[in-house]
Amino acid sequence: MCLFSLHLNDVRALSFRAFNLKVHRVYSVICHQSLEPSCETFRIMINLHVKMKDFDGAYDLLEEMKERNLSHTVGIYNAIMAGYFREKNIYGGLMVLKQMEHADVMPDSQTFCNLLNHCEREEDIIKYYEKLKCAGVQMTKQVYMALINAYASCGLFEKAKQVVLDGVPNKSFNEIKSALASALAIHGQISDAFDIYEEIKDSGCNLEPKAIIPLIENYQSEGELTRLLQLLEELHDPDYRVEGCCRVLLYCVKYNHLSTAIDLLKQLKDTFHVHDNELAMEATVEEVFCLIAETEPVNLKIGLDLLAAIKEELSLRPSRKSLDFLLAACVNSKDLHNARLIWNEYKAAGFTHNVLSLLRMYQAFLACGDHKSAATLLHRIPKDDPHVCCVIEACQTTYAKSSVKSKEKKKKEKMKEDDRKEFEKEGVN
Repeated sequence: MCLFSLHLNDVRALSFRAFNLKVHRVYSVICHQSLEPSCETFRIMINLHVKMKDFDGAYDLLEEMKERNLSHTVGIYNAIMAGYFREKNIYGGLMVLKQMEHADVMPDSQTFCNLLNHCEREEDIIKYYEKLKCAGVQMTKQVYMALINAYASCGLFEKAKQVVLDGVPNKSFNEIKSALASALAIHGQISDAFDIYEEIKDSGCNLEPKAIIPLIENYQSEGELTRLLQLLEELHDPDYRVEGCCRVLLYCVKYNHLSTAIDLLKQLKDTFHVHDNELAMEATVEEVFCLIAETEPVNLKIGLDLLAAIKEELSLRPSRKSLDFLLAACVNSKDLHNARLIWNEYKAAGFTHNVLSLLRMYQAFLACGDHKSAATLLHRIPKDDPHVCCVIEACQTTYAKSSVKSKEKKKKEKMKEDDRKEFEKEGVN
């Protein structure tokens, strides 16, 4: 997994550098052509710098706007503030508010939504709510939702409910109440969230689709499949429907509902086929096998059954990553027989064994005590990458300790058995 993570980070770094280069080229063209950028041009450029996490570059553009006598807009500051908050830089986000005050730029509803959504104490919620009222900012539905989320994030669930009880605009009532159900579900108050859901249903309305997803995602008690399928049936928007299907699918895998899991995979395959999105289907299947590999204790049977269904009922070829996860599950369950079966699946799917699969199989041999096969396979693993050598060394250390513990355990069990036989012998005499 070290190699995969390293490769992924390299790709992200390259994408970031390419995007960064394009932004600077655009601005360079503007400067060299002696063009006069407008406020809107600067807003777009600043937004791009924020997306690149280049806050210094964003502030340089703000300074240039000042030199060109162009007004700083609240939207520009909101974009920078939101960027800081996305990076979990609360201090940076709050500093933007002070900079707005120095620049004599009045905050708007979006500013206060940003601030409320990142409050960590009740005192901060009260402070920003009072500032909002003093600034004469209108209470939009987004502000109501942010206020609900702020209280819920701080564990003040009754106050979150009180926001709705105190009165909200009728035209946005269902959306705001749905946001309350969502916030309660996200923060572990699943029973209260379903109470809100039932209230909305009783009033003749439907829960907003984006609020149904958190209910499905956080309703993870065993024996609740029927209710989750009921929630899924209420999702008619294609995008939310797919997301809901994926969430319920993972629930089915976790709690061993094989037939429903296969039905959901078939639904997803049909949906992705219509949109010609094979990669999305592949990623969904990979997430399923990832869950199987990471869940303890490992339920390898449902993984093998799903693999068979994917090949035979869905006529799909398992991806390399799916097989990697299944092989990892075999390692975790110390099941050498099925590890060999998955090992052969690579060839059946048209894949050669790469470094990652070789390392996984090496782990499987060591975990199951087949040191002779492990030694043979070790010769096939390229060792020119230091990360690979680190993984090999870690495997040898881990399973050597495990082997010693296993031998000690057997020795103790034998001593106990010998003591028991000796006691019984003495008792007979």
